[in-house]
Amino acid sequence: MSYSIIQELDNKKKAAVNKKLYEYNLEHFSDDLSGRYKEINLFIMDENNEVCGGILGEICWNWLEIHVLILDEQLRSLGFGSKLLTKIEQIAIDNDCDFVKVDTLSFQALDFYKKHGYQVYGTLNNVGREHQHYYLQKNLK
Repeated sequence: MSYSIIQELDNKKKAAVNKKLYEYNLEHFSDDLSGRYKEINLFIMDENNEVCGGILGEICWNWLEIHVLILDEQLRSLGFGSKLLTKIEQIAIDNDCDFVKVDTLSFQALDFYKKHGYQVYGTLNNVGREHQHYYLQKNLK
């Protein structure tokens, strides 16, 4: 048998790789956590039904991971980010998550997350040659 390495944008192949990792991981988690995966997406909409921001995340086993939190410039500092974060944290609690994890860059929302009780557990320097990449966690229990 021969093997090759290819570079390709293919959703079917990507899904196959993700499925292999998911199945492998299942072997190492307790049975009560199996099947615990759910996307959580919250959006801020204007009166014209246009998206002005939102928070995108997923529940995976015993945590919620935030992938994206963004607001249009004119909505920043009006409390919408805090409302989105509070709402997704409540969804995590309602789904028996133990913690929330998120990452942010030094020019993004580090102070925002710290203000909401998140703690840095890891940092990468020299990101974009001049920034830091922060990894944060907030325990819910």
